[in-house]
Amino acid sequence: MQHSENHLRTRPIAVGHLRAFEAVARHLNFRAASEELSLTQSAVSRQIQALEQEIGVSLFLRHTRAVELTGAGAQLLRTVLPSLERMDAAVRLIRRSAGRRSVAISTWASFASMWLIPRLEAFQSAHPDIDIRIDATDVPVDLDTTDIDLALRYTRPGNVPAGALRLFGEQLTPVASPWLLKSGHALTRGEDLAHFALIEASDAHRTHNLQWLTWRRWLDHHGFKTLEPKRWLYFNYAHQIAQAALTGQGVALTRMPLVADSLASGDLVEILPSMRLDSPMAYWLIVGPRSAARPEIRAFLVAQAALTRQATGESA
Repeated sequence: MQHSENHLRTRPIAVGHLRAFEAVARHLNFRAASEELSLTQSAVSRQIQALEQEIGVSLFLRHTRAVELTGAGAQLLRTVLPSLERMDAAVRLIRRSAGRRSVAISTWASFASMWLIPRLEAFQSAHPDIDIRIDATDVPVDLDTTDIDLALRYTRPGNVPAGALRLFGEQLTPVASPWLLKSGHALTRGEDLAHFALIEASDAHRTHNLQWLTWRRWLDHHGFKTLEPKRWLYFNYAHQIAQAALTGQGVALTRMPLVADSLASGDLVEILPSMRLDSPMAYWLIVGPRSAARPEIRAFLVAQAALTRQATGESA
């Protein structure tokens, strides 16, 4: 059944034909495939013939009592099998979730791990019938065209859409682990930072709008323009910076809202609390058009934001 390239079809293949092909290829038997699909053997055979006609090559070698995949058939099966499995898994998930209430939240990875996820247990205890999906991404999403209900974003006030709700602002502050503070040189003045490794965001130096997250800005602001640390440590994400500080690798310049829980538990210590530095950035809740029917998670996030403002000493 080999056709010339000029006669090969280009339109999409029918899914029903692929389902029949996968069953025959798995059983290598038309009768067994027809029983599985609840079709007659002749109906399955016609579907396979139609598929071969669409593709333009033979997919099976037909023997008297058995069939065998051709090279083209084996190549097609390697693609069809995982595709059908993924489709079936998606359908099972949709069927299981049909009728259940759910909320989809988009935010970035560090905020999800450091602020959002630790607070979800309380929400789920109060609302066990609501499913939550977290979509951690730095890419902005269009709430009008996606299935995302709420977006949590970190940006300047002028960059948020109308109706965005400000959750809390931000201050930057140096933090360290308690045992680091006990293991070496005293750290009670800004000048003492020269004896420690300083940890900060690596992308802040490459992104103009994030330059206020740098140690250099903090040092310059507080009059330590010539101070050089023992060494520098750079990380891409805020949760990596906090983790490095927690493990005693140095002193981190951190965002207060993201480390408020660690400060409250004593896992981290704010070493120079009188030298916090304001940031023009803020954290925002952007509500999608579908979330009006699901006010519970929005109200919960607003309440949690109020607790964060209280913990960081923010008045508004």
